[in-house]
Amino acid sequence: MEVQERLAGIRARIQAACARAGRDPDEVTIIAVTKYTTLEVAEEVLAAGLVHIGENRWQDVQPKWEAIGERAVWHFIGSLQTNKVKDIIGKFSYIHSLDRLALAQELNKKAASLAEPVKCFIQVNVSGEETKHGLAPGELEAFVRSIADMSHIRVVGLMTMAPHDSHGEAARSVFSGLRRLRDELNGQQIYPYPIPGLSMGMSGDFETAIEEGATCIRLGTVLVGQG
Repeated sequence: MEVQERLAGIRARIQAACARAGRDPDEVTIIAVTKYTTLEVAEEVLAAGLVHIGENRWQDVQPKWEAIGERAVWHFIGSLQTNKVKDIIGKFSYIHSLDRLALAQELNKKAASLAEPVKCFIQVNVSGEETKHGLAPGELEAFVRSIADMSHIRVVGLMTMAPHDSHGEAARSVFSGLRRLRDELNGQQIYPYPIPGLSMGMSGDFETAIEEGATCIRLGTVLVGQG
């Protein structure tokens, strides 16, 4: 099955999830996760009308980025080492894995040369799994306050992942937990602007994520057949 055919089915599922939640499907951005695929698959994603592409290793994405460039909006969705910031800054419009002060400082430093701040999602380990990256929920407010004066970073949302063995309903508490954290953060008005984004939901649980408020869903297997 081609990406275009898979996308039609995915859009129908998004519409149904949004109908159940009383949401507008236009509020949900599909990020095509092409990290285990070829340049040809990434081109197929673009041809299907999707422009948001997610990758997690510069050494793997570099050939795709050099071929596609600004035809796509690039999202860095993996754990980011501080010494790799120099490779991706100015190439990826969104970072979904801001989870520590040292990384924020390096992003802020490297983004100073850009025309606009780098847009970041703060990663939160809502499930508490030891194998996952991200801040503990109780650390979020202090972290946000510690980076609030970094003018070359714009926090646009929060990101989380449900446990690997959870699907659908089992992931709901993780997603609803992230939404509550986002709402609490906005209530504290640490920034002079609202933080709207919720990057959550993957191939096995994106419908539940949408029902709980996801604004970005990261789709690999269900969209491109692998990854």
